[in-house]
Amino acid sequence: MSLSSAISIAQQAFSNTAQQTATVSKNIANAGNADYSRRLALLGSTANGAQVVSIYRAQNEALLKQSIAGMGEASGQARLREGLELMKSALGGNSYETAPSKLLADFRNSLQTFAATPGNKTIAAAAVSDAGDLADSLNKASRSVQDMRENADKEMALEVDKLNGLLAEFEKANNAVKAATAQGSDPNDALDQRDKILKQVSEIIGISTTTRANNDTVIFTTDGTVLFETLPRAVTFAPQNTYDAATVGNKIYVDGVPIAAGSGADTTAKGKLAALVQLRDDVGPKFQSQLDEIARGLVTMFQEGGQTGLFTWVPGGIPPVGIVKGLASTITVDARAKADPLMLRDGGFDGTSNNPTGSAGYTTLLDGFINKMSENMAFDPASGLDSSSNILNFATSSVGWLEQFRKTASTADDNKSALLTRTAEALSKQTGVSIDEELSLLLDLEQSYKASAKLVSTVDAMMAALMEAVR
Repeated sequence: MSLSSAISIAQQAFSNTAQQTATVSKNIANAGNADYSRRLALLGSTANGAQVVSIYRAQNEALLKQSIAGMGEASGQARLREGLELMKSALGGNSYETAPSKLLADFRNSLQTFAATPGNKTIAAAAVSDAGDLADSLNKASRSVQDMRENADKEMALEVDKLNGLLAEFEKANNAVKAATAQGSDPNDALDQRDKILKQVSEIIGISTTTRANNDTVIFTTDGTVLFETLPRAVTFAPQNTYDAATVGNKIYVDGVPIAAGSGADTTAKGKLAALVQLRDDVGPKFQSQLDEIARGLVTMFQEGGQTGLFTWVPGGIPPVGIVKGLASTITVDARAKADPLMLRDGGFDGTSNNPTGSAGYTTLLDGFINKMSENMAFDPASGLDSSSNILNFATSSVGWLEQFRKTASTADDNKSALLTRTAEALSKQTGVSIDEELSLLLDLEQSYKASAKLVSTVDAMMAALMEAVR
């Protein structure tokens, strides 16, 4: 080997070591970046000896796609659980202290106490007050449901705007990847950016991807609608300003195709948007219908002579059989009962007293009300509960429905989060940076640098000896 060849080999070794060291340094600097994939400088044989021929980016497409899918499922499940937890809190938390079922039971107990001492006006006033608390609980629960729907609608608008922004960013990243790939330059930073955006998109809407020539990526929603192909597709949504039980929310469209709502407590929703649609258009209206049926039962049960009695509502009158949307939000106790609590015992809301002599021992109406609360009545099966039940059991079943739905959603959320964590860990092992491995590689590069330096030193000594010999 000539001395010039030795010097050339040493120079190439220094160049290789420099590029490898720079790559390792970049890895170490991004060790805490979950969106960074490890780089490795690959050596190959060339006419000038070993040389860094490419910078390899660690990747595992199968795990990446599984992770993206898992993010969508976990995000949708978590948002559903959050909405259900808010509904639970509105009903008094873990014990459901302010739920209509609890206050309905309290009112029935007050009626029984009043029936035992029908001449006691103080006890009558307490019973009427409990009736008012029951009506208030239905009003508040109904308002909480509609607030939840309204907030979901507003959040949908924000998420749609965010999604459109991410798709615009994805277009830039995808174009950078295609250009770098076509030109034979390094596309790795652009690939990291593109994968990062895909993960953010998947949290909003469930997606799948396919890769074409020059690393060009196409994004589809989970139902097969194109979300991005060369250019982002329009995602549109028109939010509602206010919500009541009769309000029907607008759909979210991807390139003109509506996004389907998730279904079930272990929801099929992938991404926040499908879960928000489920809360707004399925869970909220279902629970509202149960509240409305409880309110209808009370108005019907306490009627007198074909007119409303203790409980009334807007616009008034005896409600028809079946769900009357929003009835629970307007039910109230007749003001005449608040002014004269003994009307609960004697009647007279229809203009005719059932106890014209004012007998202090009269209990016929009270006994009838108490018995009716234990008798089965017809409920609309669209409420999702038993169509034939007494009002107490129906109200209890309503809370049970919500709690069971919440528990199932909570368990599913834990499971999906755990699965996502395991997938992320598996992906990180394949593509993430290990500080121990990088430091070990640095030690190897240090030895390589020392060997190259030793070669240069030896050549220098040999050149010096030759020069001395020439003299």
